[in-house]
Amino acid sequence: MNKAGTPWNTDEIEIIVEDYLDMLHMEMQAQHFNKTERNEILQERLGRSKGSIEYKHQNISAVMTLLGLPFVWGYKPRFNYQTRLCEVIEDKLKHDNLADHLAGHVNEPSIPELGITFQQPPPESPNHRISSGIIRRILRISDPATRDFRARVLGEAGEKFLYHAERSRLQSGGRNDLAEKVRWVSKEDGDGAGFDILSFSESGEERWLEAKTTNGPLTTPFWISENELRVSEKRQDVFRLVRIYDFSRTPSAYQLKPPLTDHVHLSPTNYFATLR
Repeated sequence: MNKAGTPWNTDEIEIIVEDYLDMLHMEMQAQHFNKTERNEILQERLGRSKGSIEYKHQNISAVMTLLGLPFVWGYKPRFNYQTRLCEVIEDKLKHDNLADHLAGHVNEPSIPELGITFQQPPPESPNHRISSGIIRRILRISDPATRDFRARVLGEAGEKFLYHAERSRLQSGGRNDLAEKVRWVSKEDGDGAGFDILSFSESGEERWLEAKTTNGPLTTPFWISENELRVSEKRQDVFRLVRIYDFSRTPSAYQLKPPLTDHVHLSPTNYFATLR
């Protein structure tokens, strides 16, 4: 049966979401799978064309991006998705603990010998695309910044990655003396310093690095503490916020130089209350 031009029904959406999430779980575990073969199976099962199935996979990637979750490589997000697709994904988030599992999953990556090659920060956030009520509802249930903040193992793994990457960068540049002085401040001294890693440039200037780690894409929002913001404002010369994303597959990163408000929108979320 040729279904070209007809809307996807709930059963079809549930089948393709299951297929997508299965691929994503395999990808997170570094397991091999064949997208072409899986597409052919879905064509036979759903009566949909190859292009229609690929397009729907890209719609799923768009929803995953808006939720700050990883998406399957090769399926670039396309944001004109059905409301019903969001509802099916919302159901998965509620019943399978999907978001917490994907956000907290940790595969410790190898350390780049030359240090981290920083990417450019994203030119825009996809948040301007969050117009549908259901996406906003899901975000209230499963806020990506809060998920990553609570994923302590993931956060510590990101700090560890940055610590060793900075040491490797200095060693590869012939500055073993400085590499020996790199400190994992938040682990050795606690969180009060307002940054995680004390490092150096190859010429010896200090670098105060605050790591923010996610398994989601580069546009995933994150928390900044009042202390971190204060330190970034006071020491703009040395403070750098390092955003590490897609951590458990192929970690990439960009860095933000103060003032941070030149790069991000800061939304107050809590108030400190004392009795009158």
